Amino acid sequence: MSEHPKKRKVDNEFRIFNKTWTAKYFFTEIKGKAVCLVCGKQVAVFKEYNLNRHYTTKHEDKYRNLSGEERAMESDALLAKLQTQQGFFTKLHTPRESAVRTSYVISHKIARKSKAFSDGEFIKECLLDSAALMCPEKKGVFENVSLSRRTVTRRIEDIAGNLEFQLKNRAADFDFFSLALDESCNVRDTAQLLIFLRGITADFQITEELAAMQSIKGTTTGNDLFREVNACMAMLGLKWDKLTGVTTDGCPNLTGKNVGLLKRMQDKVTEMNPDQKLTFLHCIIHQEVLCKTVLKMKNVVDAVTKIVNFIRARALNHRQFVALLEENEAEHGDISYHCTVRWLSLGKVLKIVWDLRDQIQEFCIQKGHDVPELSDNDWLADLGFAVDVTALMNELNVKMQSKGLFVHEMYSAVKAFMKKLQLLSSQVKENILTHLPTLKEAKRSGDHLQKYSTMLEALHAEFSRRFQDFKTLESEMHMVSSPFNCSVDDAPSEVQMELIDLQSDTLLTDHFKSVSLLDFYSALKEENFPHLRRHAQRILVLFGSTYHCEQTFSVMKFNKSKHRSSMTDDHLSAVLRIATSDIPPDFNALVQAQNRLDYSH
Repeated sequence: MSEHPKKRKVDNEFRIFNKTWTAKYFFTEIKGKAVCLVCGKQVAVFKEYNLNRHYTTKHEDKYRNLSGEERAMESDALLAKLQTQQGFFTKLHTPRESAVRTSYVISHKIARKSKAFSDGEFIKECLLDSAALMCPEKKGVFENVSLSRRTVTRRIEDIAGNLEFQLKNRAADFDFFSLALDESCNVRDTAQLLIFLRGITADFQITEELAAMQSIKGTTTGNDLFREVNACMAMLGLKWDKLTGVTTDGCPNLTGKNVGLLKRMQDKVTEMNPDQKLTFLHCIIHQEVLCKTVLKMKNVVDAVTKIVNFIRARALNHRQFVALLEENEAEHGDISYHCTVRWLSLGKVLKIVWDLRDQIQEFCIQKGHDVPELSDNDWLADLGFAVDVTALMNELNVKMQSKGLFVHEMYSAVKAFMKKLQLLSSQVKENILTHLPTLKEAKRSGDHLQKYSTMLEALHAEFSRRFQDFKTLESEMHMVSSPFNCSVDDAPSEVQMELIDLQSDTLLTDHFKSVSLLDFYSALKEENFPHLRRHAQRILVLFGSTYHCEQTFSVMKFNKSKHRSSMTDDHLSAVLRIATSDIPPDFNALVQAQNRLDYSH
């Protein structure tokens, strides 16, 4: 038997709507279909026979006597009427979409600013009152903006889901990524593990986002934490063989040699690729804070704490002291507590006590509270030295908190500080106090200067001891940050040949000086410098600190406080994702995803 001939599929034929059919048959094209201007019937296929048959059977009796000019005028009138009807429905639809979009935008700002979800109702009241005063005719438009507590909650959930979806899409393009991990408890004593992700693409685009906030109800052993990290990576579609480094604050359940989280992560990576070694770093800011414990300033800190507590512990004392400062027009208007958890607070408190030492002594004499340290020149010299050293360390701390720093930039700041310590130590021995202005102002003896020089040397030794993990990477970091000045002999064998080619190219030398580091490596051709590009990606993607985690914990404690302790973990996670994200939400997609654009109040 012969095969039946295949049927023609008119949908696959290339047919175009002929504009002459509008006046001839009263049809127009709307969204790929021919629509009758008289009755609104649709014809799927642009075929003149079909349009002619519809016109002949339905409307020819009415329009057969029209001349060509009259037919054109009639078709224009019918087309204008249809467009007016379409415009009406479009205008009706647009305010609804605008109201939903406004609801999303305001909910996004509520989460970004860590405000209560119920604040949406207050914001709506403000909008309505403002509209009633400024544009009464528009008040109805603002009434359609839904900002009830439940609506804001749903909006925040949707926005967080959209940000997570965008992060997943970006993560699919990562060549390498690193993680920063930290764990703390919220006001309900639930352990919260924060996981920050930093990924880099083939064109050296870096994304730094909160990957997840994982709530842990039970124990927080290395195995528990590893299970949460593994779940986070699976959720984002991250591959273990692309993980290059992990940065933590150094707590035992994270860094334990046998059962800690990092050991389990290295075992997982080794299981997939025996030759791959993860880079583990201890937060550089945390290590810098720990270094100051070698300064042995207990005599100063204890005395300052007693002074501050005497003034601040009783309300009357505090009020009288503030009044004394106002009367004397002192440089500072008050004195604050020192908090050991807050890294910068000690230096600030010591500075205030030094500046107000005369007013403090006068106040204590008036209250009959003897503070012998304030009359002891040796103690005041110790205080002056502590003020100067903590100020220098605070300056370093703040410098390393800058956003967008690479690991080599942070380590360069530490190395520069270590050189400053060596300079200060040698100058103090010779009674040169140019860079220690507070100590220079105090009365000091030669024995004290020797003691301070020894303390600075001890601080330098502690910095050298603690930053061994960064020192191990020093040559690799230098190769990435200064590829034209590094030694080829010290470079890994797989990049040595490429490094020679790079250093011999004068055009690339000039280009390196004129663009950012990311732009420079992005411009290197993959076929000429494959190993050098990958090595740069591995170094540039590393976290130097867990400062993002510390910032986010502050946001967490502000959101889930004793006044908002009932906030669920899911809602807390959504708020933290929105508050920390640099990815703009796709509000158009969020509005379109709504099944129905209705109003709730």
